[in-house]
Amino acid sequence: MAIQEWSDTILIAELSDEPLFSEEFDGLLKRFEDSEDAIKDVVIDLKSVTYLNSSNIAQLLRLRKMLAASKHRMRLCSVNDSVWSVFLVTGLDKLFNFTDDVSTSLASLQINA
Repeated sequence: MAIQEWSDTILIAELSDEPLFSEEFDGLLKRFEDSEDAIKDVVIDLKSVTYLNSSNIAQLLRLRKMLAASKHRMRLCSVNDSVWSVFLVTGLDKLFNFTDDVSTSLASLQINA
């Protein structure tokens, strides 16, 4: 996973497919758990992810809850059709905020600051 500090308030995380997804996401969660001051708005780039399992969904929900508790936001972007269908079937398309790409995610976070 590539993690990029885009600004003082925004972090971009590009995730890979399993089995790396779970490991990379755990690292991202640990980063925020270790230092609440380090929590930022997060853009999750899913362009390399071809499927999600229940564990992956649980990780996304955990991060969402953590960010919401600290008044921060998350955007999911570059979601392919097979991953999008998982969000639709589970109803999570209504819970998460999606954008087409990283640039759009960054713009939406900055405009709605």
